[in-house]
Amino acid sequence: MRAGSRTIQVSNLDKVFYPDGGFTKGDMLDYYRRVGRVLIPHLRDRPLTLKRYPDGVEGQFFYEKRCPPHAPGWVKTVPIERKRDGKIINYCMVNDVASLLWAVNLGSLELHVSLAKAKKLGTPTTMVFDLDPDPEQGVLGAAEVALEIRKRLARFEIESFVKTSGSKGLQLYVPLQTAVTYEQTGGFAHALARALEEEMPERVVSKMKKELRKGKVLIDWSQNDDHKTTVAVYSLRARPAPTVSTPVQWKEVRKAVRDDDPDLLSFTWDEVLTRLDKHGDLFEPVRKMRQKLPTF
Repeated sequence: MRAGSRTIQVSNLDKVFYPDGGFTKGDMLDYYRRVGRVLIPHLRDRPLTLKRYPDGVEGQFFYEKRCPPHAPGWVKTVPIERKRDGKIINYCMVNDVASLLWAVNLGSLELHVSLAKAKKLGTPTTMVFDLDPDPEQGVLGAAEVALEIRKRLARFEIESFVKTSGSKGLQLYVPLQTAVTYEQTGGFAHALARALEEEMPERVVSKMKKELRKGKVLIDWSQNDDHKTTVAVYSLRARPAPTVSTPVQWKEVRKAVRDDDPDLLSFTWDEVLTRLDKHGDLFEPVRKMRQKLPTF
């Protein structure tokens, strides 16, 4: 497979990765090739964790942080000190279509990316709230909580943007592009999550313990950490259908809640390509907008 001046060796193109719909590895490569023009700017110069499914969504998977030693020389890497033992791990970065297709050919169905860029690993460019609903709440419960978070951020004159996780929840992003630390973004996100938990204890939880999460939406503020990665916008997800982590407009979130229709917040790969033709990249402001993080 060609990408610009480079040739990527691909294999097993007819292998079915999503049995329910017959979506193959070749289809997966084609999706990422077509979405690459908007996806790559969100990945460029950022450490990447590959979530690999060599045998598709029904098979075993593993996370790969260390860039494989057989990676082509043109795949850029960044060394990062591992938190638990201080060892240096070279993470892959996807800066062009060739690197993207090479990574996907490994069975990297999901792409998880750092909130910071390689040159300033301690400076996140965004703050994120990962909303993980209990099955009783579902994505509509996450949508209601997302709207509440947005309302509170607006009081600080902070704009926020939202995407589906591509799985069962939503992820709310606050673009910064200013001199902040993870301690600051994590502290702010934690404080807001705790405040909402106090105001809405029957619906919101800010602690990870499973026994506390039944019937509630977890506001996972802990993603604001220099050793964590979050599923990238436009990444496929390992669900029964080839769903995608998709940017949505706030009016779409409100409509889904108003109509009590969770399907309005779920998108497959082909729907995402159609949305891109209609709306362009709704997440572009996340990588461009500059905002100052206030004190909570």
